[in-house]
Amino acid sequence: MALSDLQIKKLAPKKERYEVSDGGGLYLRIMPTGTKSWVLRYMLDGKAKRLTFEDPYPVLSLSGAREKAAGEQENIRKGIDPSIKKQQEKATRKAAPTVADLVAEFWDMELLTKASGKEQLRLLNKDVVPAWGARKVAEITRRDAVLLIDGVRERGQVVANRTQAAMVRLFNFGAERGVLDHSPLSGLRKKTEAPRQRALSADDILLFWKATDIESNVDLYRQTKLALRLVLLTGQRPGEVAGMTWAEMEGDTWNIQASRRKGRVAQSVPLCPLALELIEQARQISGQSDFVFTSSIKQGEAITTHSLSKGVLRHWAEFGVDVPFTPHDLRRTCRTGLAEIGIDDVVAERVLGHKLVGILGTYNVHAYDNEKRQGLEKWERHIRRIVGLEVEEGKVIQLRRVVG
Repeated sequence: MALSDLQIKKLAPKKERYEVSDGGGLYLRIMPTGTKSWVLRYMLDGKAKRLTFEDPYPVLSLSGAREKAAGEQENIRKGIDPSIKKQQEKATRKAAPTVADLVAEFWDMELLTKASGKEQLRLLNKDVVPAWGARKVAEITRRDAVLLIDGVRERGQVVANRTQAAMVRLFNFGAERGVLDHSPLSGLRKKTEAPRQRALSADDILLFWKATDIESNVDLYRQTKLALRLVLLTGQRPGEVAGMTWAEMEGDTWNIQASRRKGRVAQSVPLCPLALELIEQARQISGQSDFVFTSSIKQGEAITTHSLSKGVLRHWAEFGVDVPFTPHDLRRTCRTGLAEIGIDDVVAERVLGHKLVGILGTYNVHAYDNEKRQGLEKWERHIRRIVGLEVEEGKVIQLRRVVG
């Protein structure tokens, strides 16, 4: 006799599990715990078999169970074994990587060797993995991505665009690796960012220099203070400064390996006396580490670009400057300052490690090493005058010590 919902509700648990037939091979199994689940009994190739439906009653209703049973009986008539099919589907789901799995593979196969790899991994671990880590890659939709990016955008357009770029590359990587057929983020446009124009004025530079004295009252990690100063003095990217190693030092020249640079082209940076003095101060803190600027959290490792940014974000108001700035704005300040003191644009661009464009980039292969040194020496003299130091006939004379 077929079951009814009223009958099912009256079926009480016993000491042992038992089953009640609904007809057509469909049974309701009642466990001692009171759980009620659906079982389909069937014959295939002369063998008695059974299939337990995943959803118990009442999640899978009586009518739903009958409909599902009818569908499975149709498969059985076609020679398809529901139990084997269920095992195969389960194995397929298990084999399909999660987003967290894909991020790990992305790091091992690509990000590990990229200059921006650590920052991209940080962005993915900040927002993507917490939200989607346990989900299968193939389950993620374009709508999922749009909503996640909208949430990040509440913290700022720049970080939203950076996170979106990391996500786009992650899913393109997944498509390339055969994890999914097509990236759900393909063609997703970023919102326009207003280009930053912030460059520190002479007054700002003085306030910045006071605040980043390692003995100042600004509670900023000493290695962070020194690294920020070096960004201003050399015009190199904050990430390149943060990851600086002693092996890259050759006398008064800093040779940045190509693998650590955005454009994958090595850069030679002349180091003037004030820059060398900062690096020597860092040596007293870094000890035997391979890195010049060591982390305060992870022993023996370098500080990160993120730590520089976070340090400035937390303390810029203590510096006394009126308008917020970022570590990258210090690089822009150097480039702007080189122009203001009369350094040729080609030389200034080579100081920053930018490639020359157009015909210049094609035919001019001059390294500009001497010109870069002369430009940075002139920039250092300019900085010294701003912060209260003087240069006389090539000799440095300290007029006053600038502290907070």
